[in-house]
Amino acid sequence: MNILDGLNDSQRNAATHIDGAMLILAGAGSGKTKTITTRLAYLISEVGIDPASTLTLTFTNKAANEMRMRALSLLNSNNISTQPLLCTFHKFGLLFLKFHINVLGRKNNFIIIDTDDKKRIIKSFESDLPTSVLSSEISSYKNSLLSVDDVYKNATDLGSKEYGKEAFYQKAAKIYARYEEYLAANNLVDFDDLLVLTYKILDADEGLAKEISNRYKYIMVDEYQDTNDLQYKLLKKLCATHQNLCVVGDDDQSIYGWRGARIENILNFKDQFKDVLVVKLEHNYRSSEAILKAANELIEHNRGRLGKRLISTRGSGDEVAVVESADEASEAGKLASLVKELIIKGVKPSEIAILYRVNALSRSLEDGLSREKIAYKMVGGVKFYERAEIKDIISYLRLVLNNSDDFSLRRIINRPKRGLGKVSLERLERVAYEDKSSLFEAINRASLEFSKKVQEALFDFVKSVVELSSVKDVGLLVDGLEDKFGIKKYYAALPDGSERAANIDEFYAMLKDQAKNSPTFSIDEFLNELTLTSEADAISDEAISIMSVHASKGLEFEHLFVIGLEEGFFPLLGESSDIEEERRLAYVALTRAKSKLTLSFAASRFYKGQRARLNKSRFLSESGVCAGSLVIQKSDEYKKGDLVKHKIFGIGRVTAVSKRGKEHKLTINFGGSVREIMSSFVEKAV
Repeated sequence: MNILDGLNDSQRNAATHIDGAMLILAGAGSGKTKTITTRLAYLISEVGIDPASTLTLTFTNKAANEMRMRALSLLNSNNISTQPLLCTFHKFGLLFLKFHINVLGRKNNFIIIDTDDKKRIIKSFESDLPTSVLSSEISSYKNSLLSVDDVYKNATDLGSKEYGKEAFYQKAAKIYARYEEYLAANNLVDFDDLLVLTYKILDADEGLAKEISNRYKYIMVDEYQDTNDLQYKLLKKLCATHQNLCVVGDDDQSIYGWRGARIENILNFKDQFKDVLVVKLEHNYRSSEAILKAANELIEHNRGRLGKRLISTRGSGDEVAVVESADEASEAGKLASLVKELIIKGVKPSEIAILYRVNALSRSLEDGLSREKIAYKMVGGVKFYERAEIKDIISYLRLVLNNSDDFSLRRIINRPKRGLGKVSLERLERVAYEDKSSLFEAINRASLEFSKKVQEALFDFVKSVVELSSVKDVGLLVDGLEDKFGIKKYYAALPDGSERAANIDEFYAMLKDQAKNSPTFSIDEFLNELTLTSEADAISDEAISIMSVHASKGLEFEHLFVIGLEEGFFPLLGESSDIEEERRLAYVALTRAKSKLTLSFAASRFYKGQRARLNKSRFLSESGVCAGSLVIQKSDEYKKGDLVKHKIFGIGRVTAVSKRGKEHKLTINFGGSVREIMSSFVEKAV
């Protein structure tokens, strides 16, 4: 069989391109994996390219394995001497470092540590900053190619969040220094080092960069819209002697800007390489016409895109449905009923999914599904009542209700920080054991062995718990919990604090609401019910999927529901939000649906601790599924997130806008170099 059989014209055009740079702009459900694996097979079996001269890079092992199997199935393996290298970016880094890490004075028998190992090492430094936050910060520094000295030098500019007397970033820099020293001393390499060290070696040795480039003369990259600046720089090194780079991606599905992905990589690709061939894959094999019509109309409102329009191969299909509800409880009830109807009709639960933009929205949804006894699984996330900040509040409540609850006390005695380390907790447990008392009762005697500062913190802790133990009103108890312990304030101060704070607001508001609507409401019974529900959830194999939109990327479902389509929730609005990335996220959500798409919005929700009236999302009117006022931005205005072009500095992204007379002063990030420039000196990049 001809390996090109079954390809449409665009796919065939991409698969048979040999020399020179190529951008395959692959729309959702357009068969991109089939196209690039066929191209790899075509280069080897039809053109005669040595398999060892090819390199195909992906982001996940799952994607790499799938592509490898597909490519090899198209090849006659008896006729090829070696298999093509098809792996993740990080696997390539590992293979490279095994041969070349010695130039850094390191041995090639290094050990790779995973995320848990990394956190364990960081935790051993006993910082008062959360381990997960430090882990994320260090990863960010490395991917930005910032050395310890760079971070120290920039600490005052990077942020002003303070933990005690010392700025957050200064503390993070110290931990970063200790962490790097530890890795070097023990010949360890973390996940980020696989790319960082590889790039540093190639950047320092032009001869080696050319040697590696000559070895891999045909390079392909999947999901190019998700590459960060470091990966782009690494690819430039790998193409030091040729332009045979084929990248596959979709600018309309670039949704990871918050973790370093640069949409500029795909938008500017045709300007960064010579004579780039651009091939658009627009035939969609996943969704019905009605679904694609809504998705196409929505994404056309974005200015920062290369432009394409998906064409359905599946026929018209059902119209997109819109569900309007009074509040989140009503919404959850309606969706649970719709899901139940589908299951009764014989639809497999695995073919049904519900998506949300904000994780806090899962709480009412989970409750609604549980009431209807619909089994669900949380994909790529943590169930609402199992999130760290919620479990902390639950532990505080349990301790207030039962001062002898040692398990709960262990969890929260040092959260927020009270200066109680591992040794101090062991001392407290020893005293409790000797006195045959609870840990709470042992605090008064054990604390005499602690420093004055820790003593005061513990005495205040005990006093607050005792005072709250006598509060019967649920609303007053919840308010008192926050006033005395500041759990929300503690979590809100973290770099990922806005989402955690939203979860806490949702939980507090739900408790108050339940107490208000049910005179017999008991927190004790509620907490026990939570435990029973979570244990029962784990029993069923057949379950629908619920997840954030981010977690849904790459998945598809026959029946899809998207909830929370209100201004402020989806799109998520705030200082750090980028409306075009929010719109791309909505586009990703819509294009997960195959046969039936239902979009849901509510007139009110609990928002930041109180019930708020909401306007339906602009995305509903922009996609043409319901009437509404369009939110249009004048083309001559600049906003945060815009891509702009400067005649000297090139392409940059606007990070802040301020009024200066008749024009605006723009703060622009040009690939890491931040400058303030008047708006009349730049133009929109796209």
